[in-house]
Amino acid sequence: MSLATFVPALQLRVADAREIARDIHLFELRAADGADLPEFTPGSHLEVLTPAGLVRKYSLCNSAFERERYQIAVKREADSRGGSASMAEALKVGDTLPVGLPDNAFALSSKARQHLLIAGGIGITPVLAMARWLKDSGEGRFKLVYCTRDAAGTAFLEELTSPEWRAQVTLHHDGGDPEQALDLWPLLENPKGAHVYCCGPRGLMEAVRDMTGHWPGGSVHFESFGAENRDTRHNTPFTVRLERSAMTVTVPADRSILDVVREHGVAVPSSCESGTCGSCRTRLLAGQAEHRDMVLMPEEQDDNIMVCVSRACSDELTLDL
Repeated sequence: MSLATFVPALQLRVADAREIARDIHLFELRAADGADLPEFTPGSHLEVLTPAGLVRKYSLCNSAFERERYQIAVKREADSRGGSASMAEALKVGDTLPVGLPDNAFALSSKARQHLLIAGGIGITPVLAMARWLKDSGEGRFKLVYCTRDAAGTAFLEELTSPEWRAQVTLHHDGGDPEQALDLWPLLENPKGAHVYCCGPRGLMEAVRDMTGHWPGGSVHFESFGAENRDTRHNTPFTVRLERSAMTVTVPADRSILDVVREHGVAVPSSCESGTCGSCRTRLLAGQAEHRDMVLMPEEQDDNIMVCVSRACSDELTLDL
């Protein structure tokens, strides 16, 4: 969401702000008067107006049973354009943070008999909220697999290695070497009525997608963290022709197709705005797209595009908008 369309619903006080792992900062948000906050469900996120004046989405990581606070964890990205950097460097206890109401594009399925939760890096945030809720509610069996580079970069390490969690959590450090990545196939070979929830770096999500092609439809769920922090240095501008609207627009290197067409009055549905939910699927009529989503199968990519994240390989795309 752009700053022009963001209307904060709450003004919350920062009750805690600290670094909990290398470059990962935890923020606890409460109402200034101590009142309960609006309910949320596991997998929800908040839209936040960062100190840099940029609107960003951060997953809630505390238990949904807690009404007195929200917790978010923010990774200070090296290539940050001001969002995560300003949160890590400028936000202090006692500050006021404008936020939207909780929204969920990564919800737990009520049909699952068991849940396999897979996280990488800062992708632990929505997944941990799920694990905490499942643990607190007793609503379903679950296993949490958390992959990181090393212990120093592992958020919530002390909690997840405690006796209370040990039986349900697998931690894996690869040292930054892809050859040392955890082999997920033994976990994904047989669906057995489970649902998978995966959040983390693109490589991890692609590996999970590739290994779950035989799973029943609707049983594998992805959330792409940090879509707004994607490195845009190698993006190039391109033109989009809107067939039904009889309009041609230019998409700059630092903006999405979705943002630009909405700015020109063309309505497009969306939810996650990170290429994982499929809400903004649009017919691609001409041109070659650079697909950055986690939804489209290879056979669908010639004729469809997720306009929230994907870009163009050709100079121009023609869309059915």
